[in-house]
Amino acid sequence: ADNDATSNNFQRRTSRSELKSDNDDDHDDDHGGQNDDADAALSNNASAKQQQKQQQASSSNLPPRPPNPYDAIKKAIVVNDNSRQNLIRLIGLKSLFAKQLPKMPKEYIARLVFDRRHKSLALLSSDPNKKDCGDDEIIGGICYRAYPEMRFAEIAFCAVSASQQVKGYGTKLMNLLKMHAVTEGIEYFITYADNYAIGYFKKQGFTKAVQMPKGRYQGLIKDYDGGTIMECYVHPSIDFTRVPETIAAQRDF
Repeated sequence: ADNDATSNNFQRRTSRSELKSDNDDDHDDDHGGQNDDADAALSNNASAKQQQKQQQASSSNLPPRPPNPYDAIKKAIVVNDNSRQNLIRLIGLKSLFAKQLPKMPKEYIARLVFDRRHKSLALLSSDPNKKDCGDDEIIGGICYRAYPEMRFAEIAFCAVSASQQVKGYGTKLMNLLKMHAVTEGIEYFITYADNYAIGYFKKQGFTKAVQMPKGRYQGLIKDYDGGTIMECYVHPSIDFTRVPETIAAQRDF
């Protein structure tokens, strides 16, 4: 009996010893896995830091971006809010459109320019002597009406002063309007162009193939006899004031 008890005690001690050994092995395995994970995390962090340093070094080697010539252009969004300055500018815009668009009835021009639903982007003279002087201060302008719920705007009038033509102001005017349109959530511009204006609008990215669903503008704008409907999509991520610079960079790439 004593021999049996001694044998049983020895077996129990042996089992407990084996169990402890197994637990110790599992514990070591857990620590080994954790160490492997920690090593992998450190390696990933080191790799990410190295990539960040390389990107910063690459960025520092890039030439400085040239100044934007559009920054020097004086401009203003003009609305009929009864303020003295805007009323003077609206009179200047009305006179500009009447002079440069002689086929348009003057009463019709005045009605739209002063309409509170219409806005105008005006290019202003940099001559300090022409400040708030109406006709002389305005060197170019576009009058438009936005339809925010349909995310488009109709361009009613577009003109540049005769003394400022052939200087690129027509393109600058449209590019500035596109940049402003993005802030209003405008996706498309629509206009009715006469035979003299079709070429200009084509150069500004307008097309006769209207892609905007007709249901978005039908009933909001009216047809004009002798005019050709044209459309321009305004891409929200394009900097229209740096298009030549972007094209040149793509060619050099």
